[in-house]
Amino acid sequence: MHEHDTERDAARPPRHRDPVYAAVTRIAAFALAPVAAAVTPGRARHTACRWALAARFPAECLDGLQPAARAAFEAARTRALWEHGVLLGLTSGYRDRATQTALYLAEVRRCGSVAEARRWALPPEESRHVAGTAMDVRPTEGARWLERHGALHSLYRVYDNEWWHFEYRPDGPPARLPHPGAASRGTRRPEWFRQATSMTEIDLTCSAA
Repeated sequence: MHEHDTERDAARPPRHRDPVYAAVTRIAAFALAPVAAAVTPGRARHTACRWALAARFPAECLDGLQPAARAAFEAARTRALWEHGVLLGLTSGYRDRATQTALYLAEVRRCGSVAEARRWALPPEESRHVAGTAMDVRPTEGARWLERHGALHSLYRVYDNEWWHFEYRPDGPPARLPHPGAASRGTRRPEWFRQATSMTEIDLTCSAA
């Protein structure tokens, strides 16, 4: 999605400051663990991890994710930090229909065609972000860790062209697809969108909706 426009084809190598951020966050988690143990007995690591990552990624928001999906993601990032020293942040999780529609139409305008846009974004009725079960993660090291270990938490990478996009799939791993649009062939699109055959028509229809 748009948060990763400069990183579409491949994950970027780690930045020089990333190991510093990771080390500071781990130290913070260890320092916070005794307080977390007092506040949430039996869940000290989970709470300390949550506090430390909130300081590292202050703009992230887990609100709106389905409860099971959120629990799985929080369990995964706790394990990543404490067992492997890897930070796992959330770039984008739940999106309401209006936000997803705006992102999708912006992608259509940017790409110049619906077919190309659907390689990177889906309309709201097809998006698992709207369903609250999709997560765009960061940094690249965190995404690599989640691709290796996420199955233990029913979290799977779904698309070849989006290294950051993972979905909560408690029924088991989904088929890996080349891009988002490949998942929804035959899915019924909204009448207003199926009738819009040009960029001008799409813009006018959206404005009137």
